[in-house]
Amino acid sequence: MKKKIKYIALFASAIIASVALSSAGYYVSTQDKLEQIIIPTDHPKKDIPSRPNEAFKEGEILAFRLHYGMMDAGEIVMEVKPDLIEVAGRKIYHVVGNGYSKGTFDWFYKVRDRYETYIDKDAMLPWMFVRRVNEGGVIINQDYTFNHYTNKVDVGSGEKVDVPEGTQDMISAFYSARNLDLTNAKVGDVFTINSIVDKEIWPLKIRYVGKERISCEIGTYDCVKFRPIVQKGRIFKHEEDLNVWLTDDKNHIPLRAQAKLVVGSIKLDIISAKNLANPTSEVK
Repeated sequence: MKKKIKYIALFASAIIASVALSSAGYYVSTQDKLEQIIIPTDHPKKDIPSRPNEAFKEGEILAFRLHYGMMDAGEIVMEVKPDLIEVAGRKIYHVVGNGYSKGTFDWFYKVRDRYETYIDKDAMLPWMFVRRVNEGGVIINQDYTFNHYTNKVDVGSGEKVDVPEGTQDMISAFYSARNLDLTNAKVGDVFTINSIVDKEIWPLKIRYVGKERISCEIGTYDCVKFRPIVQKGRIFKHEEDLNVWLTDDKNHIPLRAQAKLVVGSIKLDIISAKNLANPTSEVK
């Protein structure tokens, strides 16, 4: 039972990017670290390609409820802080939030997770990623700094990992996916986003399935549906056992993520969406 619950906690973290808190003291040290990366001293500075963001803006707050079968298992809140950080002329989104287990689930497997990412507004790439995880007593602390001039990620203790150009972290990948250009997308098209997870490059591949209308706690929406490509076996019986629905508008708000597991099922549903960047596809 504990193994299943642990997987659910990890699934929630990976899919929706579960989320982050920060303190004022930490913020100051982060500003210093960002300056050290963005103002290079030991290598030539190169241009970083721009990538427009139309999906979200400062101040956006999304909240989700996690279900395991019929049981409410936890909640997740993701927030784009209302003020941009500016370092060496570059503007940066500060994304924070938190995720926690609740009710009976909390008794079986207590989760208190926080994640934090700093995303370049013009390039839509992370400069820094912070992970503070406590899942059933298992503690994970990670501080990754991204150098997009050299395509390396400092994962701590003097270790640096070579990464492909444009690599995301666990949280920024979620915001990057919301900016996918679906103008000419055809059913069956596969989109790939490279991210670094636990010091390894993880190519997130998602297949476009088509359009569908769904109802949730905040209303009824026209959606685009995706199917992340998963490995069949220990967790999933079939490749199509994991599905994600995003609003069919410029926001691409994730409304639902649903998975059938070898044993049981889990579902992540949105319960609140505030300060959105664009009109939505809500069906009135």
